[in-house]
Amino acid sequence: MERGRLSRATGSRPSDFPMRVQDSNRKSTAYTTPRSKQPSFGMLNVPKPQSGTSERRTSFFGPRMSGAGMPRTSSMSGFGGTEKVKDARPLHDKSYVQQCIRQLHEFLTEQGYPGLLSPKTLQSPSTKEFVKIFEFIYRQLDPTFEMPNSKVEEEVPALLKALRYPFVLSKCSMYSVGAPHTWPQALGALMWMIDTVKITWSLSKQDLLFSDFCEDSDNVEEGAEYNKLFLDYTADTYSKFLQGADTFEDDDETFLTKLKKLYNVDEDLLASTEEKNRILTEEVERLEKESQKDRLTTKRMEKMKLQLDLKKLQEYSSNLESFQNNLQAKDSELTDELENAASSLESLKHQQVDLQNILQNQKLTPADVERINREKRELQHTIGILSKSLENAQQHKWNEEIALAKVKEKADLKLAEYHSLARKVKLIPMSAENAGGRDFELRPFDSGPGNIQFMTQTQNLLKKLVRDVEEENGRLPNMKLSLEEACEQVNLDILDKNNDLKQLKEQIRKVDERWDSGQEDLVREEQDWAAEMEVAENHRELLEKKVNYGYDEAVQQLKATQQQYHIVLQETNEEKRSVANNLTAVFTIAAKELSVTESSLENLHVRVQRLCSKAVEDDEAAVHNLREMTMSKKERRH
Repeated sequence: MERGRLSRATGSRPSDFPMRVQDSNRKSTAYTTPRSKQPSFGMLNVPKPQSGTSERRTSFFGPRMSGAGMPRTSSMSGFGGTEKVKDARPLHDKSYVQQCIRQLHEFLTEQGYPGLLSPKTLQSPSTKEFVKIFEFIYRQLDPTFEMPNSKVEEEVPALLKALRYPFVLSKCSMYSVGAPHTWPQALGALMWMIDTVKITWSLSKQDLLFSDFCEDSDNVEEGAEYNKLFLDYTADTYSKFLQGADTFEDDDETFLTKLKKLYNVDEDLLASTEEKNRILTEEVERLEKESQKDRLTTKRMEKMKLQLDLKKLQEYSSNLESFQNNLQAKDSELTDELENAASSLESLKHQQVDLQNILQNQKLTPADVERINREKRELQHTIGILSKSLENAQQHKWNEEIALAKVKEKADLKLAEYHSLARKVKLIPMSAENAGGRDFELRPFDSGPGNIQFMTQTQNLLKKLVRDVEEENGRLPNMKLSLEEACEQVNLDILDKNNDLKQLKEQIRKVDERWDSGQEDLVREEQDWAAEMEVAENHRELLEKKVNYGYDEAVQQLKATQQQYHIVLQETNEEKRSVANNLTAVFTIAAKELSVTESSLENLHVRVQRLCSKAVEDDEAAVHNLREMTMSKKERRH
């Protein structure tokens, strides 16, 4: 038999079996068990009140009917006899079925069901899916279980009967598990199996009494005294249960007192530790609630704001410095321009003085002035005549140039025709096939006896080549035909070149016209530039006045900003020092409280270890005495 365990928590202990009289706080239609994942059979727990909105957990146990007129029956009578037990669960209630489906889905998900699963598939599963779920839950009880492949409809009811399932699941219902009239009964069987698995897990645990006092919850052997106390407690509570009792507060208190006495539990130390824990918890809650009084957070926020303000001030200071540098650069440029203008003004003043001196010193009579005017008119008339003759000469020159250009054009055409023919007949250049190392190329506008001799030699050579060509032409008429075709092609090329030359001349004429218009535009631009220079001079004088005024104002703003920055910096340093002092005080108090708590816990840990070691030694001594008694009895028998 698995020994029960007790929790340190004080309070009432609910019975391991359903209550005979329903709790007045519960609804009359509830079929629920506690919400915990694993029911704590044999453990002393304080029942947690269930909220009205929490989901109720279902169980296969129905409500216990009790009263003066109802006979008491044994809890095992349904398993031993042949009487058919009626299932009191509302399996045909849709809300109850949906609740069971959700609990089944949660259990399978938590335990790592291997197949694809969703609440929608559990609404009406197939027989194959039901068998897989049944096999998975059964393996929680027996990990070596294997579902047979044949006669599943007979194996499942047989396995449920072997597990002492109190209700009947017919073999016919296994053929159509997902049908609306058979699925609730199969779902009830699965929920009963889940409750059985949880009970098995709870009974298989080896939790130590007062496990919170032991490090890492290590299990130790409990002595014979504990076994005697637990058996007496179990016998008393079970006898009272058979007499109709459902709660055992007095027995729980008595058993807890005896256990504390057995393990030498220091009530004062526990009370003091709980009081300290309560005080610390209240302090933590108070500090959490008083968020507006959290000076550390407030100071951090103020520090962040001050850092942002400092950053903005630094940016503003850098902008002011750059603005000051720009103003200084502009001031230097304007100063240089002003100096240049002043020097030019001085030179102009000197020139004006010199001209005035010349004008004052010169001595001219009216006859001299009339003579000068008459000479001026004669000179202007002479200039007009010379200008006309110059225009006539330029016109004549232009006509001669046009005629020369035409002659040159014809000569160039002939020369180009000659060169093209010479290249065609492979006379040019000197390395050509028919040149024979001689230079047949004509260079235009060369003069002198050397050129005449060269022309004579070239003509003789050409005549000789012509004779050779005529002889060759006589021998090769086909070549003559090809040369004639080539000549025609050359003529066509010459015509194309003439057309291109005409187009080039037209382009030259347009370029000349554009050049003339450009000259006129240049004159107009020079006039505009002179006007702009005058406007710029006036604008410079205005800028000089404004710059001087703006520079003085910027210097005053910079001084005021620097004074404000130093004041803010001093305030920030003071606030940093106060925050550091406050933090030091808080950390000092916390460290003291932590050291006191750690020392208390260490003392408690040492005492618990000493008690555990003493209990283990007592158990070993009892086992040793029992062995000696057994050996002595065996020796007496022999």
